[in-house]
Amino acid sequence: MDSVSSKSIMNGTNFSLSEEHRRLQSRARAFVDEVLVSAELECEEGGGLSAGRISELTRSVVDWEFNAVNHSPEDGGQGYDNFEQMLLNEQLGRATGALWNVVMQPASSMRFATPEQKREYLAPTCRGERREAYVITEPGAGSDVRAVQTRADRIDGGFKINGEKWFTDGGGADYLLVHAHVDGDPDRPTVFFVDKDVPGVRVEKTPSFTHNYVWGHPQFVLEDVEVGEDKILGDVGEGFELTKDWFVEARLAIGARCVGAATRATEIANEFAAGRVQFGQPVRDFQAIEFMLADMAVEIMASKSMLYRVCWETANESDPKLAHARASAVKLQCSEMASRVCDKAVQIMGGRGYQRENPVERLWRDVRVDRIWEGTSEVQRMIIGGQIKKRGLDVYTGW
Repeated sequence: MDSVSSKSIMNGTNFSLSEEHRRLQSRARAFVDEVLVSAELECEEGGGLSAGRISELTRSVVDWEFNAVNHSPEDGGQGYDNFEQMLLNEQLGRATGALWNVVMQPASSMRFATPEQKREYLAPTCRGERREAYVITEPGAGSDVRAVQTRADRIDGGFKINGEKWFTDGGGADYLLVHAHVDGDPDRPTVFFVDKDVPGVRVEKTPSFTHNYVWGHPQFVLEDVEVGEDKILGDVGEGFELTKDWFVEARLAIGARCVGAATRATEIANEFAAGRVQFGQPVRDFQAIEFMLADMAVEIMASKSMLYRVCWETANESDPKLAHARASAVKLQCSEMASRVCDKAVQIMGGRGYQRENPVERLWRDVRVDRIWEGTSEVQRMIIGGQIKKRGLDVYTGW
């Protein structure tokens, strides 16, 4: 059979990364290794990082020009497309303690902010001077955003917000993007800018979780918090679409970080297996270990192929429904893959893999949440099943 040039496949598409993309990938890897990895044990041992250390890392993000890659240069960002964002996020996923979160990527839905809102919120967030938390989940609502009980009742000159938000990323934020229902009507979901220091906003508690995160996940209570009309992001009733837009971005980023985490865990386990000698030979020469490494490599390859393909499509095509459908598949596959791969990495390393000073152990804990937040694996399956019912299998199998 005659050989076929890769450029002749898929109507002339070349599947190799461009030189520009390779430079970005290499630079992102260097940033993680030189800047974020240096803070890993400090974050682990301290249960997070001090405000001063976070400020130092934030300055490094800006110096390396990785701030706000998902926003346009006009709004203070770097203007990366979805594929370029993925290349960065994949490398960021190598860092433990969710240190990737110091690399500010303001919610993409903020591009719909008014000029005044951009000056007050988006621009300083892109510069690392402010930080937002998109708060949706409540005691009785999560992926089912219609079940949200936080309400924004109309008053003279604006709204009065009451509700409670859980599992937030608000420990490092100074303002919230609050998903609420106007006058309690789930058909009028709306997103509001709410500064954390306004009267009525308080932290109920900051629970401890499996991972040691760069900052905590406080539970917020909003009691009679008054905001003006100027604090609405978009328009009344557009909250669901804004939140869904954010979910697509967040799920693709999770998929990318999971691939990065799994890759680092496999590299460490592979190196260990080559140097660890038992019964007169490296343990990687035992079939049990060799087969685990082989399965890990293939799982990463399969997930990475899906991730790259979907992110390339979202960067070059504009069907938001298709992006939403396939982002769910990416999150499901990559998050479940990362859990399996990191678990095998711990097993290969034995007791050493179970030590918290070992990056593999921290990655193993870190990736567990990726099957939960921004829509559990079960919710992703519901979305995928619903898409198949509505649009047919071709959404996933017809590439």
